[in-house]
Amino acid sequence: MGQCSTRYWHHSAGAILIVAALCTASNTVRAQLPSPPSPETIAKGKALTEAGDCGSCHTADPSKPFAGGKRIDTPFGGIYSANLTPDLNTGIGRWTDEAFLRAMRYGERPDGAREYPAFPYPHFTKVTRQDIFAIRAYLATVAPVDNTPPPSALRWPWNHRALMRFWNFAFFRPGIFEPDQSKSAEWNRGGYLVEGLGHCGACHTPKSFFGAERQNARFAGSRIDGWFAPRLDGAERGGLKSWSVDDIAEYLQSGRNAHSHAGGPMAQVVLNSTSHLSDGDARAIAVYLKDIAASSPEAAVAPPSAAQMANGEKLYKGSCVACHELDGSGAPRIYPPLPGNANLQSSDPLSTIRIVLDGAETITTPRAPNKGSMPGYAKMSDQDVADVVTYIRNAWGNAAPAVTAADVAQARR
Repeated sequence: MGQCSTRYWHHSAGAILIVAALCTASNTVRAQLPSPPSPETIAKGKALTEAGDCGSCHTADPSKPFAGGKRIDTPFGGIYSANLTPDLNTGIGRWTDEAFLRAMRYGERPDGAREYPAFPYPHFTKVTRQDIFAIRAYLATVAPVDNTPPPSALRWPWNHRALMRFWNFAFFRPGIFEPDQSKSAEWNRGGYLVEGLGHCGACHTPKSFFGAERQNARFAGSRIDGWFAPRLDGAERGGLKSWSVDDIAEYLQSGRNAHSHAGGPMAQVVLNSTSHLSDGDARAIAVYLKDIAASSPEAAVAPPSAAQMANGEKLYKGSCVACHELDGSGAPRIYPPLPGNANLQSSDPLSTIRIVLDGAETITTPRAPNKGSMPGYAKMSDQDVADVVTYIRNAWGNAAPAVTAADVAQARR
């Protein structure tokens, strides 16, 4: 297209002018067609998509990545993720780049309807235009899948998307990440990833009654999917004060370090996202997180009753010492040590209770291919589980609120 052959020319001067004009127009159209994204742009988009953990939420069937339809439970009901494949009818194949940009930056669909913040556009708004278009370029290369996700199952009145206009007015502040010129380039890169694509606050920051992140308690920990996402600030017992930058980077890339192992929803984040980070990006995130001061002081802890500690110690010696040792030292990176363990000392014991009830299996990553596992103890009574959890949260210098049988019963549900 855009080439002209003299076999179509006639001897009339008018015909020559018309054909010449058509050829010029054809060449102009060809010149205006956008060039396809380069392999480097697509590769960058893939890395950014992994950094944003897009696949975890937008993949319900592992054989159909990014086809959407995965249920995301919220305090207001269920939402089903969108189809991000380039399917023309049910995916984003017909979307323009600008439409994709508006969805990422403002939570706005091509038809003008508003997204719910379960799609973390309040974080994605911080991503640069260039990076958003790189993500778009990568998604255009995945296999198209014809899949229409179910409609949202939110309770009234939250099932009316029009309410999101009021939510956005009250809680959403669009704008890209602004570098802090007083900080290093590494710190700013980490901030860009944590606050933007990584959307760490979506899980690790407590929410208000309206589901907005509480800015006065940033990274102070929050319940998510039946687990407790621990503090990412510098709190002494339940935060990252005892972790070094290297500890955080190792955890992100391998799912474990000398202090802890990834479990619950975080295990999937490591598998699908942070284990794919470059060494530079993992360290940048660690540098940024390590610089976050505790947003609120940790509450003073009253010592548990002597009876609860005595029964917990008895149960621990009967069921746990084979792996975790009498002194709780365990085998770092295989069986996590318990003294000084930040997850154990979280104000909310939910994750620890879940691990005791359900057991755990260490995820494997290229950097940490060896497995470790722990059996579940769901056959224990609620009181016994409460006692052993209270014991390990308060032995060896640990300090955390006592756990009740009612806490365990709620976790079973």
